[in-house]
Amino acid sequence: MAIKKQYFKTKDVCKVSFSIEASEAKGAESASLVGDFNGWDPSAHPMKKLKAGGFSLQIELPKDASYQFRYVLNGSEYINDAEADEYVPAGIGDAQNCVLKL
Repeated sequence: MAIKKQYFKTKDVCKVSFSIEASEAKGAESASLVGDFNGWDPSAHPMKKLKAGGFSLQIELPKDASYQFRYVLNGSEYINDAEADEYVPAGIGDAQNCVLKL
């Protein structure tokens, strides 16, 4: 997995690129990005499936903030990004959410 951040000098947003490698996607047919920035709605940010079997997505988020997020594979399997800035308890069992700091 990978996260790339691109800041703009003239905008108060950061373009964030999220990607899931094919080996991490475990043969998933679909993937989406969920987080506090989209109400944890799996339909809000579907990821593009790549020929090699991975997924990618670019979105713009307001900078100078932190966001919790996770990926959802096939609409039901939640996974974290190993390159997240940090992790926080999700409040469900021992699950954790990724944190993105912009």
